[in-house]
Amino acid sequence: MASALEDPVLIRPFRGHRAAVTGVAFNADAAGLATSSLDRFLMVWKLKTQCRAYKFVGHAEAVTSVQFSPDGQLLASASQDRTVRLWIPCIHGESSVLKGHTASIRSVSFSHDGHFLVSASNDKSIKIWSVRRQRLLFSLFQHTHWVRCAKFSPDGRLVASCSEDKSVKIWDTRNKTCIDSFLDYGGFANFVDFNPSGTCIASAGSNHTVKLWDIRMNKLLQHYKVHRAGVNCVSFHPSGNYLITASTDGTLKILDLLEGRLIYTLHGHKGPVLSVAFSKGGEKFASGGADAQVLLWKTNFDSFDYKEVLKHHIRRTHIDDPPHLLDIYPRSPHLHDEKLQSVEVPLVSKSCI
Repeated sequence: MASALEDPVLIRPFRGHRAAVTGVAFNADAAGLATSSLDRFLMVWKLKTQCRAYKFVGHAEAVTSVQFSPDGQLLASASQDRTVRLWIPCIHGESSVLKGHTASIRSVSFSHDGHFLVSASNDKSIKIWSVRRQRLLFSLFQHTHWVRCAKFSPDGRLVASCSEDKSVKIWDTRNKTCIDSFLDYGGFANFVDFNPSGTCIASAGSNHTVKLWDIRMNKLLQHYKVHRAGVNCVSFHPSGNYLITASTDGTLKILDLLEGRLIYTLHGHKGPVLSVAFSKGGEKFASGGADAQVLLWKTNFDSFDYKEVLKHHIRRTHIDDPPHLLDIYPRSPHLHDEKLQSVEVPLVSKSCI
């Protein structure tokens, strides 16, 4: 498999924001890219043509997060103005406002069926919203400091959140309770997300680390120290085999989760990289930086046909439900004792660009 690896390449930069780009998100067919920025605007870029981007104006303060609904019909954004907005991503950019948070909102994310939104805020709460009714359903309180990120699991039953209280929490959305908490005394997580099968979560640490936890065994699986500054965002490849990371050290790094090693370091941004996301099919990814640039990349390293990998995963998931640890890590898993010894990953990488 390693012999089939090809280097990722930069397709093109997009310049239009006037301040740091805080979020990047592809629509369902990867023909459009939405970005959010501290300049208070959202932009939607059409990737196939050279036509001008749409700029969406509405938030009164910096926009911190953006995501397309799974069907691409809606765009959600979160802002320091304490609101979540739902936009119809057309030329007019009409939006409706969801109010309920009492402080700056850090992240917003759709459930995988598109019916719900989850938002995380400096008011220490996580809120779940109905997309159709455009109203607040319930709030989750247990974090004791600002909540930086919250994401739904692929099946929508769980929410993972991370906070400056140094915990990553797993919530059951049916009975609205916290069912697990991972503590990281070295720092706090800036960002957290589930892998595509919903069995693991990855956290992006302020203490320069990336950690993968198995949420059923409550075990730290992998621990990467490959960045020289805080990690701001991560994105799983849809196969679940790779993770891309964005850091304040100015680099993006690609981790091979099956081998447990760093395979690429990408340079392109001038200054901190704040956001990164794979397209739904994994053939592209985009990054946003403090330099106000959006960079669009071609993945390439999955060219040995990730569709086969995906089919393989789906087959195995149906036989063994929920997916077993070995579905994601066919190599022997890293075992950890109570002290959570870290698996150090050497700083060896291919550099490109």
